[in-house]
Amino acid sequence: MNTFNKEERLCSRKLIDLLFKNSSSFLLYPFRVSYLFVDTAHNYPVQVVINVSKKRFKRAVDRNLIKRRTREVYRLQKQSQLYSSLTESNQLLLLSVQFIGKQIYDYPFFEKKMAGVLKKLVTAIEANEIKKANGDS
Repeated sequence: MNTFNKEERLCSRKLIDLLFKNSSSFLLYPFRVSYLFVDTAHNYPVQVVINVSKKRFKRAVDRNLIKRRTREVYRLQKQSQLYSSLTESNQLLLLSVQFIGKQIYDYPFFEKKMAGVLKKLVTAIEANEIKKANGDS
């Protein structure tokens, strides 16, 4: 399942606004990650949007290169690290991955950092679920 279909991309303006207004976030350089669970019908457990600042990278060629590398490492690692922990959840995870680095890094650096981002995201989600379980009981 190493694909990145249109249904896995976060395109809805309404959901994007909801994500940036109500989300939890963390920073793991060079990425800032925001995430939010919503009750929406879905085919995939996660929808993701990838951002690169136009202010920091003026040339579209540079922004596109960073987005391509980020999408590729996400596509290869999502199944093993993220989807396996979200199988029991019936909610949709909205995910924003913003590149806040100051330079363009090579592909192995992106691989290592995305693995760290997904691990930290899974632990944050599990910690949030434990808080909810303790608060409800």
